[in-house]
Amino acid sequence: MKRQKEAAQKETLKRILGLIRPYWWMAALILLFAVITVAATLYGPILIGQGVDLIIGQGNVDFAGLRSLILQFLLMIAVTGISQWLMSLMTNRITYQVVRDMRVQAFNRMEELPLKYMDNHQPGDALSRIITDVEQFSDGLLMGFTQLFTGVLTIVGTLCFMLTLDLATTVLVVCLTPLSFFVAGFIAKRTYTMFKLQSETRSEMTSLVEEMVGNEKIVQAFSYEERAEERFAGINERLRVCGIRALFFSSLTNPATRFINGLVYAGVGVLGALKAITGTISVGDLSAFLTYANQYTKPFNEISGVVTELQNALACAQRLFAFIDEPPVTPDDDDAVVLEKGKGRVEFDQVGFSYDPKVPLIENLNLKVEPGQRIAIVGPTGCGKTTLINLLMRFYDVNTGTLKIDGTPIGHITRNSLRANFGMVLQETWLKAGTIHENIAYGRPDASREEVVEAAKRVHAHSFISRLPQGYDTVIAEDGGNISQGQKQLLCIARVMLMHPPILILDEATSSIDTRTEMKVQRAFEELMRGRTSFIVAHRLSTVRNADRILVMKDGKIIESGRHEELLEQNGFYKQLYESQFAATV
Repeated sequence: MKRQKEAAQKETLKRILGLIRPYWWMAALILLFAVITVAATLYGPILIGQGVDLIIGQGNVDFAGLRSLILQFLLMIAVTGISQWLMSLMTNRITYQVVRDMRVQAFNRMEELPLKYMDNHQPGDALSRIITDVEQFSDGLLMGFTQLFTGVLTIVGTLCFMLTLDLATTVLVVCLTPLSFFVAGFIAKRTYTMFKLQSETRSEMTSLVEEMVGNEKIVQAFSYEERAEERFAGINERLRVCGIRALFFSSLTNPATRFINGLVYAGVGVLGALKAITGTISVGDLSAFLTYANQYTKPFNEISGVVTELQNALACAQRLFAFIDEPPVTPDDDDAVVLEKGKGRVEFDQVGFSYDPKVPLIENLNLKVEPGQRIAIVGPTGCGKTTLINLLMRFYDVNTGTLKIDGTPIGHITRNSLRANFGMVLQETWLKAGTIHENIAYGRPDASREEVVEAAKRVHAHSFISRLPQGYDTVIAEDGGNISQGQKQLLCIARVMLMHPPILILDEATSSIDTRTEMKVQRAFEELMRGRTSFIVAHRLSTVRNADRILVMKDGKIIESGRHEELLEQNGFYKQLYESQFAATV
């Protein structure tokens, strides 16, 4: 387990370096400015030591020499300030470039992921990884670049300067230094797991909040507020506990290493004072050496803090890379054909499919649909109606058998061209923040205003659109929050009407529309479905009476098939469904 964790960390670090590689010149500039900053900073104690030696003794102050040292010191401060500013500028640029690349990769992968991934993960998980985890990674990388480069260079530089002043005292400092490494490493190993757990718990909270915000009406309608608060409180408490533990251990690093640094400083002071008394080194050299000893140990505090931040950054990066590495949807075959305007012939040949291999759903399904036929699919909840739609749209691939469109196996047709031949109107509406025109023309962005208006008129949406403040230029909120459910459904129907696809999928398409409007829309659908293959998923059997064929599904199988009157005469399952809905009138 430990080896796996270390291997995962190394692999994550390698991938981060791979993302930095395209910006190597920025990293080189950061290193250059870090060298200049450290060199100018380390030159300061030399000037201070020389100044101390120039003022020792009564009446023995060399003002001319001090004036020269002060000018050099001011120049050193200016050089340090400019180089630090340029280093921070380059660090910010390279960090945000890398973060941008990571977000682009993550978003592109989200677009490529199969529907199965989204169905099996909480809705806020991807959101948390792409936004929150990347922000945490950005903070860690930003601090790491700035302090890691300068810290390492400061350690090396001060070590070189101390060697030129006194060898024995330098050896004492170097011998006590590994204690800081031991303490920092001991704590860092324990913080990585805690930061990873904190990131995962934060993702869980994001998912819950998104779920509650997106379904606020349902929460209030079913008085779910108290249970939602209990769930939130539970997750929040777990986040508090793991956050405190991660913060506690990470906070130990700085005071622990500062204690070690205090020991080092005290040892240098005692040994240096003895040498100064014996005349081995001057008071100015001792002053410079004490400053170097402090500067030598200070980066260990900073690096230990950086290590803690890097552990958090690595944990977040690992979650993001895990998301990026998710297997994408199966790519189109090299020889996949482009289905232009299909005829609408659909054939299921011994098709088998299940979401879970342990739970069979559709088995040995055979169905032939000729162009222009209207196929209604009815049955109890969970019988496989929506699954057939998922297979037709290739949101999921069949496990066994063959599904063909116009004689071509669906797997040998490019997804884009396949889906361009389908028009879907679902029970759940989906609209984006934008104008009415943009939402209707979503499938045909190049459609003219006249075509959009005509499509709206045919589904009887034009009248309510005309009454809106800006008509077709009225901006609606995300998911159409500022218009009624029926109006949202009409816009979705108009969108499909505008596309004129050869195959239609209507999944309870009129369920949110009042009876009078439904009658008008049904007439519009009659015109739209004329000459086109149509699959009508319905719970209200009154909407499927005119279908060319009604498929009655149960447990993933077609148990009855025929026209409305034929199925009633069979006195089977369809008749039971029909009578259960119209018991009051039968």
